[in-house]
Amino acid sequence: MDTPSHLSLLTSHLSPLTSHLSLLTSHLSPLTKFMTEHRLTLRKPEKLRHKRLVGDLFSEGNSLYDFPLRLVWRLIDEETLRGSFRADLPRQLGNVQMLITVPKKKRRHAVDRVLMRRRIREAYRLNRLPLKEAVDRIPDAGTLSLAFIYLSDQNLPYATIDKKMRKLLSRLTDLIRS
Repeated sequence: MDTPSHLSLLTSHLSPLTSHLSLLTSHLSPLTKFMTEHRLTLRKPEKLRHKRLVGDLFSEGNSLYDFPLRLVWRLIDEETLRGSFRADLPRQLGNVQMLITVPKKKRRHAVDRVLMRRRIREAYRLNRLPLKEAVDRIPDAGTLSLAFIYLSDQNLPYATIDKKMRKLLSRLTDLIRS
């Protein structure tokens, strides 16, 4: 078999595919282009995991509600944040940190709790950028702590969770900007 003829045959089949690919990429939505330019992964610094910060969040935090989600939030300045720890600030401490809780009283089965946690986490991950930008603009902000609490006793579809998450995050962003 002649290799150059196979190569020319392969390139003749690939050229229409590459033109279709370029056509598809030219019609991508702005959100898809944005997502390819920015990483939307949820990293460890964005997860609220320090016991002191979690306790202070629930004792001193503010609350927003849009069924089936309740958002407890607290904006901590740099000085208060330093006072929360005995030694220096932990290295991996993001400017926005979140946790998700699905009470066992509402969703008895672990499978259901995990499913709802995943849906809430995904909705937050995709819609958090305007909130992060608003917090970045505050000059002396240490961190914004968030807790999402799932309140429904049924598994709701992702579309509902996403819609409510967008509404809560936009309300919080407006509160922070003012």
